[in-house]
Amino acid sequence: MIHIPKAEYTRRRKALMAQMEPNSIAILPAAAVAIRNRDVEHVYRQDSDFQYLSGFPEPEAVIVLMPGRQHGEYVLFCRERNAERELWDGLRAGTEGAIRDFGADDAFPITDIDDILPGLIEGRDRVYSAMGSNAEFDRHVMEWINVIRSKAHLGAQPPNEFVALDHLLHDMRLYKSAAEVKVMREAARISCAAHVRAMQASRAGLHEFSLEAELDYEFRKGGAKMPAYGSIVAAGRNSCILHYQQNDALLKDGDLVLIDAGCEIDCYASDITRTWPVNGKFSPEQKAIYEIVLASQEAAFKQIAPNKHWNQAHEATVQVITAGLVKLGLLQGDVDELIASEAYRAFYMHRAGHWLGMDVHDVGEYKVGGEWRVLEVGMALTVEPGIYISPDNQTVAKKWRGIGVRIEDDVIVTKQGCEILTGGVPKTVAEIEALMAAAR
Repeated sequence: MIHIPKAEYTRRRKALMAQMEPNSIAILPAAAVAIRNRDVEHVYRQDSDFQYLSGFPEPEAVIVLMPGRQHGEYVLFCRERNAERELWDGLRAGTEGAIRDFGADDAFPITDIDDILPGLIEGRDRVYSAMGSNAEFDRHVMEWINVIRSKAHLGAQPPNEFVALDHLLHDMRLYKSAAEVKVMREAARISCAAHVRAMQASRAGLHEFSLEAELDYEFRKGGAKMPAYGSIVAAGRNSCILHYQQNDALLKDGDLVLIDAGCEIDCYASDITRTWPVNGKFSPEQKAIYEIVLASQEAAFKQIAPNKHWNQAHEATVQVITAGLVKLGLLQGDVDELIASEAYRAFYMHRAGHWLGMDVHDVGEYKVGGEWRVLEVGMALTVEPGIYISPDNQTVAKKWRGIGVRIEDDVIVTKQGCEILTGGVPKTVAEIEALMAAAR
């Protein structure tokens, strides 16, 4: 299984510390364990920022970064080894493992953090933390600061500046390294295989969850612990619900099914959408809508390259989709005027994509100084235009109603343009029909 190498985590911590003000400290908590119900926990997934800096997979942990500290700049507070708990819950790294396996310069038991951390903060001018994203941890930080303040009359020096860590860290996460791209390619490869499997299994009489089971099987078989987000398997009129997740309706002959699903490898997401006919054959109306969406996606790919800005890909999809809807008679009027008045939003109500990385809707600003961000090598994003004709839309002929199509791929910005990571799933009408016919 492909993983981010240990040296990469070291490089990231050093890069972050290089951006921090002198004589400062950064403090970051691991994700809390989430209760599903009563005493049953959700499958644990590390906080993305914490994972990005450490690769440490356990809860009840805190990263502390102190540029220039003589005894080591990277301190990790974590759970101690405990034979009885490990018998029930699995092995722990412990403080020894934090140093040996996860590159910490120094490690302490998490139970000692209240005694140790105020002493590490004391005398530092500035504290960086993920302020506002974890209210309980914010409270702990202030408690540690107040311990120092209470000793000010004895000469203790509390910090005088508090800064959100997000801006520095999230800008770093926006640029994917070669190691990150390698992991994302692997997540994409597994997700592509899952979509192909679902396409091959598709037939009338099954349920949406039948296809979701095919996806899950392929994800797990490929080594992914979990989907990157709740899989959308939307047949018929459900394909017009953007974040549909019931996944329990019957697959009917003559309907389309839209699947938006991707797995996660080493906390890196893939995100793919494909739309196909349940019975393996597009109707003329389904084909007409599908081919507009596909053409709009192809137009978007051409607008993804260094020095082009974030919104150019979206603008390209709007142009192609609006012109296509006019040609089919679903919109009436001049294309430019329809775009200016946003008339297309009745059928295409979302943007063409989002950043992709450790979070499926990844971090990073879309605008800088009020202007759309200029794309640079190493940025990862999705390209996902769609057309959705509501089953209740009385302004169009009945034959169009209930058709929902979205096509989504993951790309990395390269020196020449972009690399499509998710090209392993058929996308043209002919390719989809041929694959489905061969599976019958």
